[in-house]
Amino acid sequence: MDYLERNYHLVKQRMIQQMENSILMGRKLIDEELDTGLLNFLIKPLVKIFYDNWAQNDVRGNTLKQINLTLDAGIKLLKNGITDDNFNRIVTESLPKYLEADQTSQQCSKQHKNYNRIIEVARKTFINYLKEVIKLLEVKDDVEDYGDLCRVAFKSKEVAEENLMKQLNFTDRGIKIVEEDLSILKIPVGRKIIVKTLRKGFLKTKKEFFQSLNETYNQK
Repeated sequence: MDYLERNYHLVKQRMIQQMENSILMGRKLIDEELDTGLLNFLIKPLVKIFYDNWAQNDVRGNTLKQINLTLDAGIKLLKNGITDDNFNRIVTESLPKYLEADQTSQQCSKQHKNYNRIIEVARKTFINYLKEVIKLLEVKDDVEDYGDLCRVAFKSKEVAEENLMKQLNFTDRGIKIVEEDLSILKIPVGRKIIVKTLRKGFLKTKKEFFQSLNETYNQK
């Protein structure tokens, strides 16, 4: 196994783990949110059915597509040379498929006035995501796990934090656009509950990411 194949496996494994954790967290937070409202028992079954169906059929499949697409794009760039022209070409080729699998844009109405803003955030997310993946994939040092890979790719905790914040800021920006006007969502029921859960999930995930980052760099 060469270093590219090794790194590909380590990064993909980590991303899938994060995806599964996010799905489980979302279900738990929705349950908590529904249990606090006096009238929520009326829509509770519908929201749960929607979320479970969405998580099972859309989130897993489409997120996995985005993971594979980004990793494959990173491998192509490393093999063909990371020039500006090659990077822009790969982004142009890969972006439409990335957007097709993007969960936020999928759940938003294309006719809404803010839809283009959602797409722009998704585009910038992909570009930043690809840059970070390349840094991880190009590590040639002998590493055993994802933590080792991060410590080599990002030489200090401060550099890793800066890169993490970039990605989290794009996620935050997308959520804020939805929060501005919930009518952008195509979700049939429980929009307020789902968006509130999305915000809580983001804050909780952000906290966990930084805790994990601290643990990774404190092992040095």
